[in-house]
Amino acid sequence: MSADAAKTLIIGLGATGLSCARYLAARNEAFFVADSRLKPPNLDDFQSQFPHVDIQLGSFQESSLLSASRIIVSPGVSLKTPELIKAGAAGIPISGDIDLFSREVTSPVVAVTGSNGKSTVVEMLAAILDAAGKKYGLGGNLDSANAKPALDLLLEQPKDLYVLELSSFQLETTEALNAEVAVLLNVSMDHMDRYDDMDEYLLAKRRIFRGCKKVVINRSEPSSAPQNLDALPSIDFGFDRPGSNGLGLLQEGEDHYLSFQFEKIVSVSELKVFGRHNIANCLAAIGLALSVGIEIKSIRKALIDFSGLPHRCEWVANIAGVEFYNDSKGTNVGATVAAVEGLGKHISGHVILIAGGVSKGADFSDLVPVVNRWSKKVILIGKDAKKLAQALNPETPAIFAKGMHDAVTFALSHAAPGDAVLLSPACASFDMYANYRERGQSFIQSVGLLQ
Repeated sequence: MSADAAKTLIIGLGATGLSCARYLAARNEAFFVADSRLKPPNLDDFQSQFPHVDIQLGSFQESSLLSASRIIVSPGVSLKTPELIKAGAAGIPISGDIDLFSREVTSPVVAVTGSNGKSTVVEMLAAILDAAGKKYGLGGNLDSANAKPALDLLLEQPKDLYVLELSSFQLETTEALNAEVAVLLNVSMDHMDRYDDMDEYLLAKRRIFRGCKKVVINRSEPSSAPQNLDALPSIDFGFDRPGSNGLGLLQEGEDHYLSFQFEKIVSVSELKVFGRHNIANCLAAIGLALSVGIEIKSIRKALIDFSGLPHRCEWVANIAGVEFYNDSKGTNVGATVAAVEGLGKHISGHVILIAGGVSKGADFSDLVPVVNRWSKKVILIGKDAKKLAQALNPETPAIFAKGMHDAVTFALSHAAPGDAVLLSPACASFDMYANYRERGQSFIQSVGLLQ
């Protein structure tokens, strides 16, 4: 098919672009594709699935954009791209995959956005829906083995509802999602290489509320509420006591309970995830679940069983009273500081930290205070283990391990009931592994051999 005969231009050949191609092909709609990269990641897959579709690689050709009847732009491509600006000025419709999805979906949509916590909230809600026996589609921006690009969900049998994690980039091209319930979890400075300022970033995020029927609101985030809030049913959440239609924390003795109005749902001590940010994530997920009619017994069961996302302070096992956590995604010092501190506050004993890898020139000095406070032993692996050891307090006991199995074996031998072993490397993985996922799997497998 030549570009001249095509009606629709797909810009970007990532996972979203490929899903757009499948969507159009299933409807026998003519299209062609452009990508500014000479070797986009899904080029081979695209060519095998659509061998006769024209692909333009490298710099965008203005004439191609201007010849299209419409343009579907992938979220990784800025709407401020000069050729897109000219196409828009010429009256050519520009949309994205979520916009296409919103026009065709017939089941209720649960929409989640925010600067932090999106994936965790979506996965928590998925666990709740599993417990409730619901048939649902999971996707959008979510990086998960169970998730798919939104348009791919429409190629399957219809579901009871759809749960979408949405980025600001996806929302930029979405006119009206018309979600059954939407939440903007929080807003902090992010993507300032793409937006002029925080106001522009927030405006993109708030597009999630367009046409929505219900909202879940973070009481500590004024920007999390839509402008027409008074006209919409809402549930709010926060760390204080819940109000008449809100979620919050109720104290009983030394424990706190995640509660809706005055009904206790689950105690903080029963959760496998830890830290204030994860309490907020749980409350948001509860609000979304209640908004689509899920019973509290299903919510309670799912949250107690939820062990976190893979490789992000993920609970792995309890061996002889010692908890094991996989935070292989902790590839920099800041992430490991947060993991050690969060876990240290969560447990009764001490943290035994497994760290090391490729330092990328990092300064490890910020690790010293949290290691001094929470960790009784550090086990070091990888290329820059000695560099990390030199940065620690000389009085901090450190052990050098040959590999992951040695590391977890040493860790268990030095642990006591109440302690926790934490893999949070503060380093990249590519000295020993292909990526952080492979490193995390190695940790999980090594822990399994101890049982």
